Amino acid sequence: MLSTQVLQEYFVATTRTQHVDAGVARDKVALFAKFSLVTIGTDLVLRAIDRHRQDKLSFWDGLIVEAALTAGCTILYSEDMQPGRRFGALQVINPFAA
Repeated sequence: MLSTQVLQEYFVATTRTQHVDAGVARDKVALFAKFSLVTIGTDLVLRAIDRHRQDKLSFWDGLIVEAALTAGCTILYSEDMQPGRRFGALQVINPFAA
């Protein structure tokens, strides 16, 4: 499960910081888009703002959390957020932690 925000962030991160060719990154975004996607709409943006205010997350992390909750996910893989942190049934796991 991915959100359209994650597809955007992947493209920006790989082309800007990893210097991946934009055409290659685009092809990978198209491949990742075959996963089930949560599309960002107004309701999700408003819930992300509430999450930002309530849990002191960045707006962008709040948007990822809300997208995962909307999709019914119980695990959110992130190297940025605090591992083990919970948002209801959703738990953050760092996939790179030992």
